[in-house]
This record gives sequence, C-alpha cells and structure tokens, in this order.
Amino acid sequence: MNTTPEPAGRQRTKQPLSEEAKASLAKTHTLFRIFVVAVLGAFFVYQLDVSYLWLTALLTVASIALGVVLLVRAARRKESRLVLIGTISGLVVSAIMVLLILVTALFFNDVREYQACVGRALTDQAQSACRIQLEESLPSQLP
Repeated sequence: MNTTPEPAGRQRTKQPLSEEAKASLAKTHTLFRIFVVAVLGAFFVYQLDVSYLWLTALLTVASIALGVVLLVRAARRKESRLVLIGTISGLVVSAIMVLLILVTALFFNDVREYQACVGRALTDQAQSACRIQLEESLPSQLP
C-alpha cells in the first residue's frame, strides 16, 4: 500500500511587480498614512480644546479629500484591500466629525464653557454638575 503522492498541480505564484506598480503602491501607502494622520489629528485636536475648532474643521476637510482620492485609487488600481477598508472606516469617522463640528459650531459658547468647567472639576460630582449645566443651557426641544 505504498502510494506515490500526486503532483500538486500549478502553484499560484505572484508575479513580481513592475517598477511602475511598486511606485504606485508606495504612493498609495503614503497617501493612506497622511489620511490616517489627518483623521486622528482632527479627532485629537477636537478633544484637546474646542477653541481649535477651525483646525479640526481644516483637518476633517483634508481627511475627506484624501479619503476620496484613496477610494478612487483603490478602486481603479485594485492595490490593497486593507487600504480600501481603512479608507472607508476613516471616511465614516470623518463624516461623524463633520456632524460633531457642525453641532459644536452651533453651540460653541456652551461647549466651550462645559469644557472649561470639566477642566476645573476635580470630582465626579463636579463633572456631573458641569454636564447638568450643559444640558440646561442647550435647547430641550426642536420647534
């Protein structure tokens, strides 16, 4: 009962990338890194201080523009599925940031006062009082 193994057939091997494909892939990865920095930068600048809302808006616009460019590159060149998924996720975060920026701009003074209050609050009770103060300053119902 000595059986000889059958040949496995043709193995799938990736063809080496051309110089043009390598350069395109490197450019896509560089754009993706810049995109990630813009998305995370917008989020962290907003968390830092609401007074920098203009910078948050600028970084969010830049991240949306880079995200669209990356989506087009990823769809057209079919380079990396990870870049495509990461770009879509980053664009979702950017869309949420747009909504957050709009709401914050609408209630800028209230949010700024809340952030200053929370910065001074040392206890959970003081932070809760800041939150209640913010809730009371915002409109309770839309007309």
